[in-house]
Amino acid sequence: MIDADRLKKNWSLVAAHGDQVPLYFYSTLFLTHPETRDLFPMNMAAQRDKLVNALGAVVSNVDTIDAVVPTLQALGRDHRKFGALRGHYPAVGEALVATLEHFSGPHWTPAIAADWVAAYELVAATMADAADAAAHYTPPWWDAEVIGHERRDLETAVITLAPGTRLDYLPGQSVSLCTSLRPRVWRQYSPANAPRPDGTIELHVRSIDGGEVSTALVSLLRVGDTLRVGPATGSGLTLRPGSGPVALIAGGTGVAPLKALVEQLAAAPRPTSLYWGTRSPAGLYCVDQLNALAARYEWLEFIPCVDEDMWGSGVRIGSPAELAVSHGRCIGADVYLCGPFGMVESSRKFLVGAGVRAEAIYFEPSGA
Repeated sequence: MIDADRLKKNWSLVAAHGDQVPLYFYSTLFLTHPETRDLFPMNMAAQRDKLVNALGAVVSNVDTIDAVVPTLQALGRDHRKFGALRGHYPAVGEALVATLEHFSGPHWTPAIAADWVAAYELVAATMADAADAAAHYTPPWWDAEVIGHERRDLETAVITLAPGTRLDYLPGQSVSLCTSLRPRVWRQYSPANAPRPDGTIELHVRSIDGGEVSTALVSLLRVGDTLRVGPATGSGLTLRPGSGPVALIAGGTGVAPLKALVEQLAAAPRPTSLYWGTRSPAGLYCVDQLNALAARYEWLEFIPCVDEDMWGSGVRIGSPAELAVSHGRCIGADVYLCGPFGMVESSRKFLVGAGVRAEAIYFEPSGA
């Protein structure tokens, strides 16, 4: 039997070595199995800690593996877009165990080694089985033509894609994108529309400092270009069933999936309020679209807000969460949060402190 507590303690010991851990892991993986190098981007700076940290966190919590089986299955299906095959999983496992042994030092024992191997094999089998099953009914990625690219400001673009074959998703989910401008680098974006009859997808992209993909998508992408799009993932922001009120609280381009939820709600309306915050009025890049939705749907209230309004444009001042609470829109409502990680965390804590039930607040743990 796997000793989960022993694994957790060992992972805490290893993780304390910080950036040295993923550096050692990838060096070991690429030296012992050079064929795996092509699965990863040329520039590993953004990728370096993601895989090893995720593996360590999941495998060391093998005692709760049943709770994350759907997540592991989704990861297995999603990782097909990298070209990951069942035959690659043992190589990753060998590198992981070698890394754990190296940083455990004298604390490493045959029993710990056996636990890690057994736990990793369980995780890998779950992912690989899901990937193999998915290969029978869905492609590893979709090729999508860029049919619209509108710069809303220096940092933000609204991009419309037309996948060659239909890509199914739920409003609130995200898809990953890869462009030939930045080969083998994938980033997550949430569609800003509910699924359409023609299958087109609207994305809101803001370039960030050091963001290879976001900068390319905003500044270099052109109509007629082709992107690769990975399968839809995530359930944190998908609409929960019910008939009660809904409060949508967004920051920046986090408004995109919440706009998709509004379009979904149009099929079965509920009293809905959308609070969207940016630093200044210039950041409200799709305010006209959202005002149009609010004018069309009597059940929808839209409140744009900003941190500061130096030019007196009349937009409300304050954070979207604070305004939603002060207007009484959150108590008794299903609350959906999306935006930068810090905004989501601070808003969640504020809402709970204001009396909103934590279990009624929905968000993707990684932010947006």
